[in-house]
Amino acid sequence: MIYCCKEHVDIALDTVVDEHEVAPFLKEVSSTEEISTTCEYCENPAVYIVAN
Repeated sequence: MIYCCKEHVDIALDTVVDEHEVAPFLKEVSSTEEISTTCEYCENPAVYIVAN
């Protein structure tokens, strides 16, 4: 599972496809979930969760 910002969502999608060779699942973090996790590629707040 990769947490990412809008800027790095394409990299996260490519990473999941490369590692697991399946179509990734993309979920937008809703404002009600109040996530404090940052993007795994930078320090911006995570907006998406990319998983297989």
